[in-house]
Amino acid sequence: MTGRQEPYYVDYDADFGLSGLAEAFTLSPAPEDTGAALGLVTAKLDAYDRECPVGSVDHLSADERSILGYDTSHDDWGYADELREDVRGLVESPLPDEAIRAVWRAAAGGGWDPAAHGMSARDWLRRIDEICAARPPRKIPGRRPAPTSWWGTWRPAGDAVRDDVVAEIAGIAETRSCRERSGGPLPSPDTLSALEEVAARVDPDLGFRLFLRALKVYSVRIEKARYDRFQALGERLSHPAALIDLGLDIAWPPIDTARRDATWDFGFSHLAGQAHQDWRESREEIRKAAEGGDIGQTPGSAAAALLEDTLRLLRSALPDAAVTALWAGASNRPGSTDGRDWLRLIADVCRERLREAAPAYTPVVAPARTELADTVLREVRETAPAVVDKVVSPHWHPVPATDVMDALEHVVTRIDPDLGFRLFLRVLNTLSVPLTQEQYDRYKAIGERFGYGEYHVFDVDHLIEAG
Repeated sequence: MTGRQEPYYVDYDADFGLSGLAEAFTLSPAPEDTGAALGLVTAKLDAYDRECPVGSVDHLSADERSILGYDTSHDDWGYADELREDVRGLVESPLPDEAIRAVWRAAAGGGWDPAAHGMSARDWLRRIDEICAARPPRKIPGRRPAPTSWWGTWRPAGDAVRDDVVAEIAGIAETRSCRERSGGPLPSPDTLSALEEVAARVDPDLGFRLFLRALKVYSVRIEKARYDRFQALGERLSHPAALIDLGLDIAWPPIDTARRDATWDFGFSHLAGQAHQDWRESREEIRKAAEGGDIGQTPGSAAAALLEDTLRLLRSALPDAAVTALWAGASNRPGSTDGRDWLRLIADVCRERLREAAPAYTPVVAPARTELADTVLREVRETAPAVVDKVVSPHWHPVPATDVMDALEHVVTRIDPDLGFRLFLRVLNTLSVPLTQEQYDRYKAIGERFGYGEYHVFDVDHLIEAG
């Protein structure tokens, strides 16, 4: 396979193609006959057709959509096309029919065996192809076809990951601990061998998706290191993270707030960054942040990081007025919180989330990393003169920038320089403080010493002045 064209209108965030169809079979009662099985195929295609990939334009009139560059057009590459490509790859492959049957049964949970109904595996796939071919392209409200960015037009060539996919399939068969920790037996050696053949001789993308589907069907517990490799493979194949995550039994390590595995911001500063014009400081908004987290993080990690930051502030001597100013500067939402009452609400929501996601976790506030306090303080003080005349939200509950900077100094010197630096980065955005390349490079170096993720400090990259 040299690449696969993406739909114009949608980043499909679930499993797709033959593996997505197999998932539908695992979620439904076993069909009693061939007609019922083919009905499941039609139902899967119908479900895709009902999805609205551009939900924000449904309420617009035809004229309004046209003015904004939207129109009602044919979906030139949809779910049926993805499914047909997978099906034809297997039908036309050199794999023996029994291998195709084994792969299908493993991915679909064994609930529908074409051989039990007088069909070969290839005959079954051909019937699926006929249903797909008979469907007209759907007409949906979406942006007119136009030149797209490189990641939206083609997926990477599968050949580049072929060996890695085959190695992961072979590795499962060789890892006895996976068998011992799984909720059920591993797929048979013949099934794993057939999956290797699909990846090696048909399409590594299809082989990988069917392999994942089999692991989920058999409830094979996957250690974190292997899961991380799965996500890396999925990224190389342009798969959404949910395609790997959903239904996979992962042996997560315990929550550890000292383990910096977030790609972007986290904790209290991340919550502040979620604020926007229509945002309301409420349990619901806090809950969204506490339930978030980056791909590959132990469930509950986002809530634990947010709780730790919040407890640091609650247990400090920072006056309530300074807490309010700090939130205003970091979130650009002044006048809507009341000091420690806001912090107590955040802590309450985080504990609630942790009781659900990680009931064995005991919140701990680790000692602050004070070795970088002087370094961070120099950066805050260097910026202070540039914002002395600025105001956070001057037309709505204005907060002097000097109050924000004073609160930042308090956090850096008396609470936690790590939290202070993260909030400082947020304040730079709120106040649109111009940066030199030299300043930005220093911020990156500080972020690296704190263990921040790849794109954390990048959030202020746009503030660098040209020249």
